[in-house]
Amino acid sequence: MLKAGFISLGCAKNLVDTEVMLGLLATNDIKITDNPHEADILIINTCSFIDSAKEESISTILQMADYKKHGNCKCLIVAGCLGQRYQQELLDELPEVDAIVGTGAWHRIIEAINDILVDHKRVLLVGETDTLYDETMPRISTTPFYSAYVKIAEGCSNCCSYCVIPKVRGSFRSRTMESIIAEVKNLVATGVKEINLIAQDTTSYGRDLYKSPKLTDLLKELVKIDGLMWVRLLYCYPKYFSNELIELIATESKICKYIDLPLQHANDDILRAMLRQDGRKDIENLLTTLRARIPGITIRTSFIVGFPGETEEHFEDLKQFIMEQKFDRVGVFTYSQEDDTIAANLPQQLSDEIKQERYHSLMTLQCQISEQLNQELEGTVLDVLIEQVNINESEIVVSGRSYREAPDVDGQIYVEKAMECKPGDVIKARIVQGFTYDVVAEKL
Repeated sequence: MLKAGFISLGCAKNLVDTEVMLGLLATNDIKITDNPHEADILIINTCSFIDSAKEESISTILQMADYKKHGNCKCLIVAGCLGQRYQQELLDELPEVDAIVGTGAWHRIIEAINDILVDHKRVLLVGETDTLYDETMPRISTTPFYSAYVKIAEGCSNCCSYCVIPKVRGSFRSRTMESIIAEVKNLVATGVKEINLIAQDTTSYGRDLYKSPKLTDLLKELVKIDGLMWVRLLYCYPKYFSNELIELIATESKICKYIDLPLQHANDDILRAMLRQDGRKDIENLLTTLRARIPGITIRTSFIVGFPGETEEHFEDLKQFIMEQKFDRVGVFTYSQEDDTIAANLPQQLSDEIKQERYHSLMTLQCQISEQLNQELEGTVLDVLIEQVNINESEIVVSGRSYREAPDVDGQIYVEKAMECKPGDVIKARIVQGFTYDVVAEKL
């Protein structure tokens, strides 16, 4: 029996593609192994969103290529965004790579393997931009048994000036509501308690398929599923955040009072240059409405510093905005000058030194805000989903998450007096101490 090793890089959207490819391998009698040395087939699902992601992808490919000399590897496949974006260049410059399987061609992974191992061909499978997985596809979960990501749409049609995603993943295309509901029911039946809905722009769900946003309608159906504890919304753009959606989040207990709202900047000049669809006033109005209607809401966002033409005044404007809004979670990225984007050709490209200075300035500010907000939580009682129980030499360390923490990107709640708990349990705990990223709680 052939053995395959798989490495998934980048975002949760990429991870879903990985899980479906793993399912396809398993249904074709290919055993999955986590030991690259024994793998006959090595597949790297790559990311190419920014420079650091490309560097990580290339480095990983080269590391895995070494197993063609010092392991069992007979088939090295580059899948995902990097392959889609730099398809021929990768084949030309990396002779160790046997196949490129682009973002829209994951369903042809078995075809690629057969062409390599049976016909001894190098393979290039890219260019398909209408592919969508559905509930009938085999899928092997790589997340804990109690949590799963569900991709409700693929691609993006926003065309922000700094972003290559529309070119790499195609235009925005929604899955049918029936397909998503069926998949979530299947996942919950296996013990999944938390569903994290993802897309490049979650709040645009349904605009292409149903001619108007349908995220609210989808959520109304999902919360009816017995056994589902949490539905979490990730990657929600402000443009289609309707009052109806806000009202549903406020009143439906299964929907986490947690919003991931990528804003990218707060200065109107920079937002226009980024081709973002919202101005600062629109953003401020939305944040005010969310907080007024949904007490206790946790808001995560992300910002780009060092965008072409960002002056010191623009940056100070962003900094002041963050000070005023006091977001619970903030991710900061330095602008990456990406080929084939409008922003790459803009004048006034800033130096790496300036980008790094601004990055560290915002991160320092956000650390102070996060610590203050976590300290203000002290005394609060939350439902905590236990994730890890680690037994050290002298103690048992139990940690988990509440509705306030998304998997993989946010901090942890360390729970005292919870030695008898196990992963997947849900307990009540009181926050006793807040730190910059994590908090300490006590089981009730």
